[in-house]
Amino acid sequence: MAEPPRSCDCFVSLPPGSRDDHVIFGKNSDRPRDEVQEVVYFPAASHPSGAILKCTYIEIPQVESTLAVVLSRPAWLWGAEMGANEHGVCIGNEAVWTREAVSDQEALLGMDLVRLGLERGETARGALDVITQLLQLHGQGGPCREDPAPFSYHNTFLLADRTEAWVLETAGKLWAAQRISEGVKNISNQLTIGCNITAEHPELRSTAQDQGWWSREEDFNFASTFTTDNPPARMEAAKLRYCGGTELLQKHYGTLTAEVMMEILRDKASGICMDSGGFRTTGSMVSILPRDPTVPCVHFFTATPDPSRSVFKPFIFTESTVPVPRVMSPNYGPDDPARKLPRFCHQVDRRHELYSAHQAAQINMETNPEADSKLQETLRAQILPMRSRTPTQCTLAEYGSRRNSEREWLPGRSITRTSANQFLDLHSPNIWH
Repeated sequence: MAEPPRSCDCFVSLPPGSRDDHVIFGKNSDRPRDEVQEVVYFPAASHPSGAILKCTYIEIPQVESTLAVVLSRPAWLWGAEMGANEHGVCIGNEAVWTREAVSDQEALLGMDLVRLGLERGETARGALDVITQLLQLHGQGGPCREDPAPFSYHNTFLLADRTEAWVLETAGKLWAAQRISEGVKNISNQLTIGCNITAEHPELRSTAQDQGWWSREEDFNFASTFTTDNPPARMEAAKLRYCGGTELLQKHYGTLTAEVMMEILRDKASGICMDSGGFRTTGSMVSILPRDPTVPCVHFFTATPDPSRSVFKPFIFTESTVPVPRVMSPNYGPDDPARKLPRFCHQVDRRHELYSAHQAAQINMETNPEADSKLQETLRAQILPMRSRTPTQCTLAEYGSRRNSEREWLPGRSITRTSANQFLDLHSPNIWH
């Protein structure tokens, strides 16, 4: 049986951790090596009374209205690994294993809960409430990868908006949440909430007491109470990544910007940028959430694997935002093996146009060290200072320079002209509205 996905890393910085008066959100999505991650946009919508929503596996009642969202997601499922909505709410999720048993029975995936929180929550706290309510009603469970072998997990979430961030950690239907009002925070596939709990499931402590995991004579520590006695090896390995991420956040404390967050996501020494065996970072996201509500939020996505060999491309919600077909995977409709029962009986090609072009570039870099070195220089050069500019100005003005840098390394590195031109066209600003 294939080894399951091991890791993800989420980060947030709020003033005074951030250099500017911005909240900075970042995430690496680490998934099976060949899994394709697409970036998709869904506009705000109204829905008829009594409408039913089909998530990855189960159907739930739809709400009257949903917010516009941009999502980075494994192309086979309905939900998302990470994303943002029109109100500047960002969410990323992580796998976690606890003393509560996981269920292979199909329910809501943690990735479904990410999308549902974004579509229904106008603030980070509002999205948290959406997730916990749905968790109580429908539970979490079901296959978490495109493979017939059972593999399920519980989830932790990092939610952020313009003013605050929340860590939400779950164990089955139970949960604890911690509000982050300043400074920095990261999560990496393990429980981190100790005694400082801002909100919790009403039966959290009574369940822990009934199970013999906690005595009321002791301070209640969520992480120590619900962390499994025999964690899987991937959770033990996550401790090193968590410590590495914390060190990087502290190293840049007070100077954190979107550029710094991108470099953290590209850090291979810590394992945050994963490329090991059957797993790698398949998509990355960084968001700038200005405290000033008159300044738009900017969300950067790679839409390609390995951020150290990818360009972060900007997205801003506008009235004219439209879907971007070149970073959307083929739609197989009812014949999709993820939809048909029994599921995942065969594989389909989910590569989108940008993914294919990026693959061609990566093959060249792996066989040409000079090209790889040139790309690393290009990526460092593309991160230009954003000081004294609004996110909109820096995105439009400086993205042009980054796009021009791509023209320098792609066409002249033994890549077919067709692939190079595809790659450049896909990186044009007009597809990242």
